[in-house]
Amino acid sequence: MPLIAVCAVWGVFWGSWSALLPAIKQDLGISAGDLGLALSAVPLGAVPAMALAGRLVRGRERTALMATTVLFALSVTGIGLAGTLWQLALALLVVGAASGALDIALNLATGRAERETGRRLFQPVHAAFPVAVIVAAPATGLARSLGLDVATMLVTIGLLVIATSLSLLTLTLGRGLPETSAETDKRALWGSAIVIGTLAACVLVIENSVEQWSVLLLEEHRGATPLVSSAAPSVYMAALTVGRLIVQALPRVSLRVLYLVAGLGGGGGIVLAGLGGSVPISMIGFGLTGLALGPLVPALLSRAAADDSSGTLVWGVSTISYTGFVVSPLLVAGLSGWLGLPAALAALGLLGLPLLGRFAVQRRSVS
Repeated sequence: MPLIAVCAVWGVFWGSWSALLPAIKQDLGISAGDLGLALSAVPLGAVPAMALAGRLVRGRERTALMATTVLFALSVTGIGLAGTLWQLALALLVVGAASGALDIALNLATGRAERETGRRLFQPVHAAFPVAVIVAAPATGLARSLGLDVATMLVTIGLLVIATSLSLLTLTLGRGLPETSAETDKRALWGSAIVIGTLAACVLVIENSVEQWSVLLLEEHRGATPLVSSAAPSVYMAALTVGRLIVQALPRVSLRVLYLVAGLGGGGGIVLAGLGGSVPISMIGFGLTGLALGPLVPALLSRAAADDSSGTLVWGVSTISYTGFVVSPLLVAGLSGWLGLPAALAALGLLGLPLLGRFAVQRRSVS
């Protein structure tokens, strides 16, 4: 399906990107701190682009998704032209903006497709991303070992993204927006978006923390080898995918139950990963975290699409939840300086409490 293909190729870049960072650092002759500064340009570009994209995408989802996918491909190839730190930062600012706009367009297109076809699509579409990341990272490492340079690999990925965008020509979606609701209804929609988006952000803070800090935890605090520790993000991503596919296969699982599973399993899993005294226990914790948290954000987006045909709620939830990715690095870094990395990751288990609170107050009749 075109939506799954686009999400997968989006994941191909981000999976490859993590494997390309050492080569980019070496090619540009920059320090780790300089690289971190350049990487901060990604969310700086993404957030305003996401806020703007929702206004432009609604009512023209297929066209917008094709356009943002092509723009994302061009931005990816542009990274290869960077020859200095500031050129890299500028390129990543553009990548962040294109990726953020693609995020919004994909979610709005998926939501519209769900409404028009009656099929449940968010779980399989979102499952494609982690699968692509798992495959792309080692494939990129292999390409590097065979002597391919960064620019060549980025151009290859860009061409793959453009080729995949052509599949959207087969995607049939309606055009135009439904009748606009009253201003009070719009305020209510944005109020709901803030609540739901904040809950989703709790999930994404943990997700981003596992992606960025799990390898360091195992290598420096559990004595794992680089090969073993590098498997931690893949364990998480694989469990994330399995969780989403399980929920896709069990359509009767309610959103209320997913809040409970995410709050207990996700919160408990990251505590186990952080405080577990051995590599196997921490790996089990990361797997449990991914399995429990994986289905919740797609389920929230699916409910938002069903509750608001204008797309405003999906737009708002997508944009607000992204703050989880922005906040996560600073949060874990700050907690690590105070508590140490194992306890800092374990402290993220507290983010399961708002999910459990939502489970407690949400009526079964609206689950």
